[in-house]
Amino acid sequence: MVERCTEMKRGIDHLVLGVRDLDRARETYTRMGFTTTPRAAHPFGTGNSLVQLQGNFLELLTVVDESKFAQPTTGQFEFGTFNKTYLDAREGMSMLVFEGHDAARDHADFTENGLDTYEPFHFERKATLPNGAEVTVAFSLVFVTDERMPDAVFFTCQQHAPEYFWKPEYQRHDNGALVISEVVMVAEAPVTLTGLIGGMQSTDAVTVVNGSLWVATTRGYVTVMTPGDFEERFGLAPTGPQTPHFGAFQIQVTNLDKTEALLTNNDIAFRRTNAALQVGPETAFGCVLEFVAEG
Repeated sequence: MVERCTEMKRGIDHLVLGVRDLDRARETYTRMGFTTTPRAAHPFGTGNSLVQLQGNFLELLTVVDESKFAQPTTGQFEFGTFNKTYLDAREGMSMLVFEGHDAARDHADFTENGLDTYEPFHFERKATLPNGAEVTVAFSLVFVTDERMPDAVFFTCQQHAPEYFWKPEYQRHDNGALVISEVVMVAEAPVTLTGLIGGMQSTDAVTVVNGSLWVATTRGYVTVMTPGDFEERFGLAPTGPQTPHFGAFQIQVTNLDKTEALLTNNDIAFRRTNAALQVGPETAFGCVLEFVAEG
């Protein structure tokens, strides 16, 4: 039964994909046909490489220097400590990030909606442009956590120097990748998360469909389904914890047959369904990566 549906006000900005070996992850993503950005370092002890798409991106993230982790402070989320704890247990998608345009407003909205949120966190880091030049990019983040899901975190990301961040050379991919079109969460009782997800979005953002949650954002969808539904769709049981977690994500490509040929030629194992190519968690670092044709 469909109860309600409306558009979110915050689209999918990026996914944080925790990996233990960033160089190996970059090599695997290159074999899957993605262009990855040069390695970059955060001032708080983590490092990353990105896959820039059309308006959103993947962040391959690892721990670089634990000595730079911030000391626990009341009202602040500790990014490095959370991701180290996550990676000590598993690789996979640790965080879902929605686009932000005003961090102070996001924090006020989340507080008003009764969510467990934190003071906005501002930082800068160096980034390397396609021509080799080094520039500074800056961000403001507002985190949301929930005690029911210790292995999944949400936040909004406001960019302060987008002209240095997005580059067409990084947004072109041999596999034809265009955009993150869906994120799949796994939960024993998806409907119980309606308030959490709805609290980060407009009041009527969430649709309930046969016990699953379906959310149409301004860029992409979020689906929350049971472990059984996940196994039916992806052909394998979820590999994450028993608590709610991120299990899969979907990327639209220009031509699915060409993507299939590239994966085959590069010895990337995948499962073909009627409308998708699914790369399993043993290759995609702890979660399922699903390719579908655009449209």
